[in-house]
Amino acid sequence: MKKMDAGCILPLLVVLLVVTSCTRKYKVEGTSSIIGLDGKVMYLNVLQDGEWVAVDSAEVVHGRFAMAGRADTARMVTLYMNNEPIMPFVLENGKVMLTLSNSQLVAQGTPLNDKLYEFIAHRNALEVQLEELDRKKARMVLDGANVDVVHEQLAKDGDALAQEMNDYIEQFISDNYENILGPSIFMMMCSTLPYPVMTPQIEEIMRRAPLSFKENQLVQDYLSKAKENMQLIEEYKRLQDNVGAATAQR
Repeated sequence: MKKMDAGCILPLLVVLLVVTSCTRKYKVEGTSSIIGLDGKVMYLNVLQDGEWVAVDSAEVVHGRFAMAGRADTARMVTLYMNNEPIMPFVLENGKVMLTLSNSQLVAQGTPLNDKLYEFIAHRNALEVQLEELDRKKARMVLDGANVDVVHEQLAKDGDALAQEMNDYIEQFISDNYENILGPSIFMMMCSTLPYPVMTPQIEEIMRRAPLSFKENQLVQDYLSKAKENMQLIEEYKRLQDNVGAATAQR
């Protein structure tokens, strides 16, 4: 076998380094039909140590903006205009295309973003169905239907839709435990709660979660606060029970 001399190896290594460097880059291309955005600056902000930090920015010109840079790891970022959040998406290797309009906000073109916005679209469709139940209830009552009968009938439909949404969110998180989508959607789900607390759904998600998910810093911070709150709730309940028992003995 013919040996490759050093003069051939060095150029090959240079080529490999250049190719590797090129593949670890992101490119964000945004288009907007929203009036009044021209001249505004868009920021890509990431949450670090509880604060939003800008990692890139671009000015909107004729409804378009673009950003590019290195993406050593996939990160969840939020597109901001000034201090106003617009939409989340994954900053990852490849070309991410953002579409901003009055009717939709979509990120696509890379694997994780395609998966993220497929999830968002399905979740939004379920939310629309839940909202439609309220309108249906109002129409039925106006048409003379018995309020109690209508409430009982639609409550079952609402519970079924709510359970379908919870199952869908839980399954999506489970399917993405090992990438940035799992922890991110978990935190979005938890943000709908009034304060950090453990729920049966959260406990089930954590029961099945791998170590990599449990070690995510945002997940750890939430669980720590939730467990503290659960202890406070338990202490408050014990105090109330003691007060009730003492009152009953008088």
